[in-house]
Amino acid sequence: MLEQGRKTKAVGLLSGGLDSTLAARLMLEQGIEVHAINFWSPFCTCTAKSAGCPAVITAIKQLGDITLKRVAMGDEYLEMIRKPKHGYGRGMNPCIDCRIMKLKISVEYMREIGASFLFTGEVLGQRPMSQYHAAFDIIDRKSGLGGLILRPLSAAYLKPTVPEQKGWVDRTKLLNIEGRSRKKQISLASGMGINDYPCPAGGCLLADCIFGERVRDYFARVEKPSINDIPLLKTGRHRKMPNGDIVITARDENEGNTLLKIARPSDHLLVPDFPGPVVVLQGIDVIGSIRILLEYTKKDVPQNATVKHVFNGNNEIYYISNFTGVPREIARRDS
Repeated sequence: MLEQGRKTKAVGLLSGGLDSTLAARLMLEQGIEVHAINFWSPFCTCTAKSAGCPAVITAIKQLGDITLKRVAMGDEYLEMIRKPKHGYGRGMNPCIDCRIMKLKISVEYMREIGASFLFTGEVLGQRPMSQYHAAFDIIDRKSGLGGLILRPLSAAYLKPTVPEQKGWVDRTKLLNIEGRSRKKQISLASGMGINDYPCPAGGCLLADCIFGERVRDYFARVEKPSINDIPLLKTGRHRKMPNGDIVITARDENEGNTLLKIARPSDHLLVPDFPGPVVVLQGIDVIGSIRILLEYTKKDVPQNATVKHVFNGNNEIYYISNFTGVPREIARRDS
């Protein structure tokens, strides 16, 4: 039982997207003491519309004085993505398992701070894999929270939860939003003074089919996946060679600089001394990778051009011989 006069405390999953921000505002308007928890993963595409601030920080500023706990998802998260118990969506997005994992972490935080319940910004019928009645039942049961998960935006279509039954939350002030349209949410946000948020639907790279194939191939090639490898999956053009090698080519100068920073010692790093892309090779075919580098070089390769090859701390120089601007031979010499 809550002590008389004490504020009810709740943990809210806050991505910084429109729905979770609205859910938090609804709880604040009912006098709930909100403690937000935000999960960061390299697959999230949510960013605020102004100043490039992380979306969740922008949301906190608009909501007012609420506490924020940030949790970085690590290698255990990758293992869940690799072998989800409830399958994938259209890409490599294991939405149900992802939700269960985050809720289990949130339960621990709930107990730590003495919160009475948990709420989310989920909307019935919005996401086909995880936001429908049966999926909610699975998520609630597997997370161990039972009736302690409140979904304020769609509460009118769902069974009353413990917070509603106990009177901690007034059910009549909760909403009846369903479906994929964001018109109601955008209108509500405007009326509540919430004007800065990422694309209303948020986003996860794992739901992108092309990126999903990169992830699938990565899991097939790597025995022990690491969260530290993901930035390479997100950067540049990826080409799979006939022998299984992966060649990553920078699409512009910014990506080239990124590849220079995130290439691992076990990767082959290829850096031209002429206007051409930086390339990372995960495999063995260095010559083939240089030929791909040359394919994406927009201008003629100058005479006596070189490509620096860095691998496991060792440097080599590859010399490119030209004939009327067309590369004919690639020769290696130790530098």
